[in-house]
Amino acid sequence: MKTRNAILAGVSILAIALAVLGCGGSTPPPAPLSQFQPQIANNPDNFQFQATAVQNVTAIVQYIWSNSGTQASINHSSAVDSGTTVVQLFDANNVEVYSSALLASGTPATSAGTAGNWKIKVTLTNVYGTLNFRAQMM
Repeated sequence: MKTRNAILAGVSILAIALAVLGCGGSTPPPAPLSQFQPQIANNPDNFQFQATAVQNVTAIVQYIWSNSGTQASINHSSAVDSGTTVVQLFDANNVEVYSSALLASGTPATSAGTAGNWKIKVTLTNVYGTLNFRAQMM
C-alpha cells in the first residue's frame, strides 16, 4: 500500500509540474486572456500570438523571446473592433526596437538591435476583436 501511495503522490506532483511549467515551446496564457483561449507559441526565432473574440480586455502581457538575429519581422493580421492595442519589442539590451498598434495587415521590420533574449510587450485597453501577430527573426 505504501508503494501505491508513493506512486500516486509522484504522479500527482508530475501532473502539477507539467501544468505549471507547460510543455514544448508554448507559453501558458496569462490570466487576463485565458478565457479567450489564446494560442501563444514562444519558440526560438518564431513567436506567435493569437486571441479570438476578445471582449473588453485591459491588460499588459509580456514574454521573453529568444531571437538569434538582430532584427525581426512583425506579421500583423488582427481585427480590432474597438479599444487600443500596442505591441512593443525590446532587444537583449532592453532597447525598444519596435512599437505599433496591432494592425489588420502588414509585415514591418524592427530596427536593428542586439541578438539574445528579447521582450515582447502587448498592451490592451478596453479591447474587442481578434488579435493576431507573429514575430520572426530576420
